[in-house]
Amino acid sequence: MSNEVKTEFIEEKTMYGKNGVRVLQHRREGKVHHIKEVEVNTELSLSSKKDYIDGDNNDVVPTDTQKNTVYALVREKGIRTIEQFGMDLCKHFLETHSQVHTVNVYIEEAPWRRLDHTGREHVHAFILNPEAIRFCQVTQRRYGKPCVSAGLKGMKVLKTTKSGFVGFARDKYTTLPEVTDRFFCTTVYSKWTYDELLGLDFDRAVETVKAIILDNFAGPPDTGVYSPSVQNTMYLAQKQSFQKVPQISEIEIVMPNSHYFTIDLSKFGMENKDEVMLPAEKPAGNIKLSMKRHPKSKL
Repeated sequence: MSNEVKTEFIEEKTMYGKNGVRVLQHRREGKVHHIKEVEVNTELSLSSKKDYIDGDNNDVVPTDTQKNTVYALVREKGIRTIEQFGMDLCKHFLETHSQVHTVNVYIEEAPWRRLDHTGREHVHAFILNPEAIRFCQVTQRRYGKPCVSAGLKGMKVLKTTKSGFVGFARDKYTTLPEVTDRFFCTTVYSKWTYDELLGLDFDRAVETVKAIILDNFAGPPDTGVYSPSVQNTMYLAQKQSFQKVPQISEIEIVMPNSHYFTIDLSKFGMENKDEVMLPAEKPAGNIKLSMKRHPKSKL
């Protein structure tokens, strides 16, 4: 009897690629200069798995080639938006290499903006403004259409009032008091998927969703808006995103609840009416919500 162990592959999911490919595009229009800096991850899935199973590298597009492709396409195509550049990369790999079955591209854009001097934007000087990191993910299979997702991450916001949390479930381990006026601090992560790309203005869509999230968090500048829970704020933002960006088919928001506690200064004979606060980012509540649009009927 043979002692050989027979392995049967029912389904293999294999992808390989290059991570952290950083590049800056510098474009001139007379004396006005433009920049876009991105970090790109590429992944390819091949029709054959012989590189894994047999050690045959004949179909492998080296990760170094993938890196060089990013550089070359920046020069050849430019980066109009990170979403469009992701689609350009997918198209290139699928058209150039018949053995490539699926391409997955993830891109983050560095948040550069022009220096502003007394209301006038500088023509060639920029400042890194990490208010939020814009990212996208583009996946395309051979003979398929690109699937494009976009998002924002690292967007930290805080308001000092107009937030509360009451009426929650209690058990023998509950010590949390109900509160109708508290700090609300979170670092927003949001990702959404488009089901229609034709004529879509990617820049405008991202700015629209960002403004919706911030408006539902903060409210009008003079009065604010009350948040009965992180969950409700997220739901309202996602609902409005569907209304104002009809191309979005699905959206996810994650909001960790970073706490600020009032420090007890009574032992020093001092009163503290939420004037001296202790930041305590961990542990933090982590609230997530993912919503899908009702599928459109097909006649």
